[in-house]
Amino acid sequence: MGLLMECPGCKKRHNPKSKVCRCGVNLAKASGRTWWIEYYWDGQRKRERIGPNKTAAEQRLREVLTARTEGRFIKKSPETTTRFRALAQWYLELDKVKAKRSYDRDRRSVDKLCLFFGDSLLKDITPASVEKYLHRRLAEPSYRGHLTKPATVNRELACLSHIFSNAIRNDKAGRNPVQGVKRPPENNERDRVLTSEEYDRLIAECPHYIEPVVNLAYHTGMRRGEILRLTWDQIDLTEGEGWINLLPGAENKPGRPVPLHPKLLEMFKAMPRGLPGEPVFTRNGKPITGSNIRVGLEMACRRAGIECFTFHDLRHTFNTNAYKAEVPIPTIMKITGHKTLTMFKRYTTINNEDLKAAVMKIKADGHQYGHQAKFDTYAENGSEI
Repeated sequence: MGLLMECPGCKKRHNPKSKVCRCGVNLAKASGRTWWIEYYWDGQRKRERIGPNKTAAEQRLREVLTARTEGRFIKKSPETTTRFRALAQWYLELDKVKAKRSYDRDRRSVDKLCLFFGDSLLKDITPASVEKYLHRRLAEPSYRGHLTKPATVNRELACLSHIFSNAIRNDKAGRNPVQGVKRPPENNERDRVLTSEEYDRLIAECPHYIEPVVNLAYHTGMRRGEILRLTWDQIDLTEGEGWINLLPGAENKPGRPVPLHPKLLEMFKAMPRGLPGEPVFTRNGKPITGSNIRVGLEMACRRAGIECFTFHDLRHTFNTNAYKAEVPIPTIMKITGHKTLTMFKRYTTINNEDLKAAVMKIKADGHQYGHQAKFDTYAENGSEI
C-alpha cells in the first residue's frame, strides 16, 4: 500500500524504490514515469492513476489515508476525471469572471490554452507542460505576422493560473501548475509617435464609427478602456467649455477631469446626445468593443500607409506633443492619469531634433557659469556632485 511507479516501457507498476524494470528500462533515470497510489478500503484494494507528478501522488495518498482514518467517504480526485476544456468553460461561466473588464481578453486566452491543454486531464498538466506551452507560444506567429510577444504569453499564463486558483477554492483541483514557472521578461515599451501629417492621413481613412474615438485619444491621451466606457452623463458641455469626468477604474485608477480641446467640443456637440447612462460611442446601436477598434484601426493604417502603429500609441503621441508644447509635466500627468514620473517618461518620446533644439536654446555663457559656481560650492563643502 502506498505509491506505485509505472514503467514508461511496459506499463508495469513498481515500488518507488525499484531501480530496473524487467523489460530493461532504468526506472531511476527514465523520463515519462506515471505515479499511482494504492490503498485498501472496506477490505478491497483500490488503485488510482495520478499522473507524472510524484508530489501530487503523495498529497493524494495523504488525503486518502486521512479520510480513511477519520471514517469519511473518500472522494475521487477531480483531477483524475476532469479535462481542462471543461474546467475552462466552468471558469468562463463564473459571475465574477463575466464581470471582469478583461473578460474578452480571458476568452481569447482560454481559446489559446485549450488548443494545447484542452483534452488533457488536470492531473497531467504540470509545470513542465506549462513551460512547454510557454516556449511553443513564443515561437508562434501572431495575427500581425511577427512572433508572439512575451507580454501576450504572460497574460495567457496569468489566465491559466487564475483558472486553477478558482478551481482549488472550489475543490475542483488540488494544485496550481503555473506556480514556480518563470515568466519571460516583457520588453513592450514603445516610442511610436504620429506626426501631424500622419494623423491627418489616418483620420481621413478611419471608419466613421472609430473616427471620434481616435480623435478623442489623440487630443486627450485617454486609455482605450476609459474611452469605450464613457457614458453621456460624463460629458459636460455647459458654459461653452468641455470636460470629461472620468470615474474611478480598475488597478486603483482614481477618477479625474479631462478638459476638451475645441475640436473635441465641436465633435461632441455635433453628435446626437443619448440618455445619461448610455454609451457615447456605438456602432449599429451597440457599444463599440476593443475588437472593433483594433480591426478598424488596422484597416485605416493600411489605407493611409502608416506602419507599426497601435491605438495605444495615441497616448504616447499626446504625451509627447504636450511635452513639446512646454505644458508643465504635473499638468500633463494630471490629464493622462500617470501617477509616477517613471511612467510619464515611458510615454514621452524625445528624438534627435528635440535634443538639438534644446541645445540651441541654451545660453552657453550663463549656464557654464552656473554649473561652475555649483561645482565650486560642492568642492568647498567637500560634498559629492
